[in-house]
Parts: sequence; C-alpha cells; structure tokens
Amino acid sequence: MLVRRTVLTASAVSLALFASGCGGSGSVAEKADPKPSASASASAPTPAVPAAKGKTDAELAGMILVQADLPDHLFKAVSEKDVEAGKQAVSDVPDCLPVLQAMAAAPIGSPTGAARITVAAKPKPVAKDASEEDKQLAARNALGTTATVVSLYSYDGDGAQRAFRSLFDAGLPCEKGFVPTVAGEELGDTTVRPFTKVEVGDENLTYTLAMADEEIGRISTELVVVRKANTLAVFHAQSMSGTADHPKSVVEAQAGKLG
Repeated sequence: MLVRRTVLTASAVSLALFASGCGGSGSVAEKADPKPSASASASAPTPAVPAAKGKTDAELAGMILVQADLPDHLFKAVSEKDVEAGKQAVSDVPDCLPVLQAMAAAPIGSPTGAARITVAAKPKPVAKDASEEDKQLAARNALGTTATVVSLYSYDGDGAQRAFRSLFDAGLPCEKGFVPTVAGEELGDTTVRPFTKVEVGDENLTYTLAMADEEIGRISTELVVVRKANTLAVFHAQSMSGTADHPKSVVEAQAGKLG
C-alpha cells in the first residue's frame, strides 16, 4: 500500500485525512544542484553553546505551531502509538539511523521534552455548482497535498548540537543509500541528497530523501532540520502522490516561534 511505504511516521493516517480535505500546498522551492554532497548542503556546525537546561513536553507544546500561526493550513495531532512505532525503526547503515529517526518522528539523542503536530495546506474551495469533472479534479489534486510532520525536541547542555551533528554527519554515508525497517517491515533502498538551504535558526540542513517503491519507482520526501539554541525542530514533508513539496512556509513559521 502506497501510504504505508511513503509514510514512516504519524502522518500515515493524517495524510489520508488531509487528502479528503486538502487541495493544494505551498510553493516549491527551487531545487539545489544535486552534485554537491548532502553534507555540503547543511550549515557548518558551530561550537557548543554554554550548558542549558532542556524544556519539558509542556513547554514545547507552547512553542509548536498552532492554527493561528498558519490560518491557511489544517492541523492534525500525532498519536503516541505512531511515535512509539517510529522509535522501533532501524537502519542497515548505523550512521543513517538519525535520518531515519527524523523521518519517523522519533527522538534523536536524549531530549528532555518533545512536541509534534502534522500540518497541510487547506483545500481551495470548490463551487457548489461545480461540474462533476471539476469535483473529481479537485479530489485528485487533494491526493497530491503535502503534509508535514513538525517535531520539536529540547536538550540539556549541548544535546541539541550533538543531535544536529549526527544528522549533519549522516549526509555522506546516506547518499550511498540505506535500507530502513519500520514495524518489522523492510522498506526500499533510501538515498539522501541536498536541497535548497533554508536561512533560519543557528544551524540548519535540508535533505531530499528518495525511497525505492515497487509500484511507482521512487518516492520523494523532504527533510528539514533547524537548531535554535538547545531546541531542535524537525520537519518531514510527505505526499500520497509520492512527491512532496518543500515545506518552506511551515519551516519559516515554526522557526519564527523559536525566537
């Protein structure tokens, strides 16, 4: 089933729900030249900041995106059941495990708190007197909607820097490909390549992830990671169509709330 292969995280159900209620997504950023290594697309890690105390789940819940931040998007909670499933994900290439964890909305390292939400652009309204053909077209467009799982993690000391570094260092080995296993099911070979860099946070990286699929050939998702002080924001954008848009507007809105 496409959704199972495409979605490694809590947005598995969310994508299906959004597909029935969303008809569009944000603009697609211009693709970066695929020649540079994945690591080259990330900002160079900076020296560790002074020791800091990590935030709790409750504190992060007050920092994550809400409807008022993105009025033109729909919001869906991420279930604990799906988060727990993501924690069981494993990779045949150890260095790629942090990337898989980021894809699966699973904690990277040892955060003190976490908060998650799934967002997708609202559909364009269909006129009441629209033709059946127009209604069917709107339904097909809805299936191409990009849903983004936003995960916030906070850490004591330099934990956020170390978590970010593990994702940064995964760029080169993961370019060569790795095979994820989620909920006991081995998925297709997955590769990482750089995407247009975002200009937010103290550090950031952007990856396009491509997974082999028996039915449609390749599934493409977008992964963005932003560190601000001792908080890590992870964005994994996915679409039931198999090709996700870059979640630029979601990233910028969330980064603005991190200070």
